[in-house]
Amino acid sequence: MASVNSLASTLQQQLADALTAALPDAGTADPLLRRSDRADFQANGILALAKKLKGNPRELASQVTAAIPAGGPIEEIEVSGPGFLNITLSDRAIVETLAARAADDEDRLGVPCNSAAGTTVIDYAQPNVAKEMHVGHLRSAVIGDAMVQILEFTGETVVRRHHIGDWGTQFGMLIQYLIEHPDELSHEGGAEDGEAAMSSLNRLYKASRALFDSDEEFKARSRDRVVALQAGDEETLALWQRFVDESKIYFYSVFDKLDMDIRDADIVGESGYNDMLEETCRILEESGVAVRSEGALCVFFDDVKGPDGNPVPLIVKKSNGGYGYAATDLSAIRDRVQNLKASSLLYVVDARQALHFKMVFETARRAGWLNEDVKAVQLAFGTVLGKDGKPFKTREGETVRLQDLLDEAIDRASAVVREKAKDLTEDEIAERAAQVGIGAVKYADLSTSAARDYKFDLDQMVSLTGDTSVYIQYAHARSRSIKRKAGELSPRPHPELELAPAERALGLHLDEFGEVVSEVAAAYEPHKLAAYLYQLSSLFTTFYDQCPVLKAEVPGDVAENRLFLSDLTARTLHRGMALLGIRTPERL
Repeated sequence: MASVNSLASTLQQQLADALTAALPDAGTADPLLRRSDRADFQANGILALAKKLKGNPRELASQVTAAIPAGGPIEEIEVSGPGFLNITLSDRAIVETLAARAADDEDRLGVPCNSAAGTTVIDYAQPNVAKEMHVGHLRSAVIGDAMVQILEFTGETVVRRHHIGDWGTQFGMLIQYLIEHPDELSHEGGAEDGEAAMSSLNRLYKASRALFDSDEEFKARSRDRVVALQAGDEETLALWQRFVDESKIYFYSVFDKLDMDIRDADIVGESGYNDMLEETCRILEESGVAVRSEGALCVFFDDVKGPDGNPVPLIVKKSNGGYGYAATDLSAIRDRVQNLKASSLLYVVDARQALHFKMVFETARRAGWLNEDVKAVQLAFGTVLGKDGKPFKTREGETVRLQDLLDEAIDRASAVVREKAKDLTEDEIAERAAQVGIGAVKYADLSTSAARDYKFDLDQMVSLTGDTSVYIQYAHARSRSIKRKAGELSPRPHPELELAPAERALGLHLDEFGEVVSEVAAAYEPHKLAAYLYQLSSLFTTFYDQCPVLKAEVPGDVAENRLFLSDLTARTLHRGMALLGIRTPERL
């Protein structure tokens, strides 16, 4: 495995060296290189330097161009306007760089892997025990899974954590009802039947809630059961574990449909930090980070006030002795920093919890658990909306079940695949429909900046045109089809050839893959990878239309070079989509 410098990074270094050589008084200077529609790249840094050195920017630009050594990737460089540098790369440099990428490991394509990177704990996909997953659970799971893939690909050690809701007062009600109705938590499906498991849990939850609301004696017994659960009573804990295990069967069935790998060892719910809660509170109180206020243990902040102007505290321990969510979240931070040795904590959590996490992170900083060596970030996401721009609900006004939504996406995709399918069996159509439907749902989420709300429109999601995963999957399948039809013709780079405009545009974009992945990993912005892949597919479509590969009149070396560009496009699309957790079928 060998990393390959992109043409942009090579050019950046050459220009920086030339700036230093031509203008030693400038010190270290950034050439401010960017892609341009006037040439391949434009460097704008000389304008700022000229102001600093009180010189003529065009004269300084000429000095810099004279200092650039011959024989590099630059074909042409011209001084433009008040001192911009317009830079055109040689066709040879483009093809040779892409050849180095293609020769690297099949999966890496020359993208560097930083083996010295740190450890990130990602908290994502947080369903609740004994409750159905709904559309609100989608974004945390999809965004979190993509960030796991991206960070691992760039060399980060990633620890997954699924902080499921598996503790609290409702379990007293559920467990007490199960003790009095022992046959309620059973279902007719097999051991791995998620739908049957959830149906059983739903039935029990509704029945226990109805009894809790109508029977004061049952309500009292339920509250006693909460005390027994928190005290570690064996019978109560065993029944609680049944709820957790039954819920996991359901969770795994949904995550499997989402094509996500959720491991049992990564599920550490609220209950996993019980033994740490009292110590967390003691440390915070003894250090003065938390103080007693009206019997509760609280942390106050100068910039967090309610509508009345009074401070709104983070309540770590309630006045009745119960622990708030903050105690669990702070204990989780202690565990992740001290035991898992995390250097970064990434929370993929709804934007509406921003204030809570702001206060939790600040409390952890005051306690010394977060510092210059350990950062915590909330990757906040917006709401999934319906076509009408309002929160996504069923016609009856209820929250949409995630399982139903995914099934409908697969059904819609099946119609698209069947329309395009020429030689696929029914089993193959079903497999492709799942890949296309789930991919469409994931891509619609990931192609939107996480902080923004987005409209859930299945008709648009499974469209073959526009910014959709189906469009990208189709570009990938088209490229694979070209290779299958090529017969004895092999994809082979020819650096000596002159490239057509569509070939150059495609080649330059292919070379940006590694830099895009690095930027996405650093800023936790998977939507930028989605945008890159969509643009790559668009450039490939233009290339496909303008640069025939297999027509008889195309010379052999040109055909080989075009097949090489097409094949590298397919490999890049495949790798990039995999980082987003989306499949790319060989045929569509």
